[in-house]
Amino acid sequence: QVQLVESGGGLVQPGGSLRLSCAASGTIANIEAMGWYRQAPGKQRELVGFISSSGRTTYEDFGKGRFTISRDDAKNTVYLQMNSLKPEDTAVYYCNTGWLSGSDYYADFNSWGQGTQVTVSS
Repeated sequence: QVQLVESGGGLVQPGGSLRLSCAASGTIANIEAMGWYRQAPGKQRELVGFISSSGRTTYEDFGKGRFTISRDDAKNTVYLQMNSLKPEDTAVYYCNTGWLSGSDYYADFNSWGQGTQVTVSS
């Protein structure tokens, strides 16, 4: 499977924006779906959302209207645009490959990148 490298995290004030990138070592065009997860301090990883090979996106409720996942297959890169950030968005963000079963996303647990830290604080 492809190797994934996340980048773009950093420190941002509440209400600010960040765009995270997930660069793959090979083509992502034939990967059924790719997802973003996050892990806040003291909590388990939770799904942020995912994007199918056709570009269909699904988001968890906390990100709807604020987060946008996109993909650029020519660059072998998936993005997570985050707007109107809140302190509770503070977490390490990970991307991964996976597959779809109906409307559900299943991550390949061997595909995780190293993660990128997002800190939202005034």
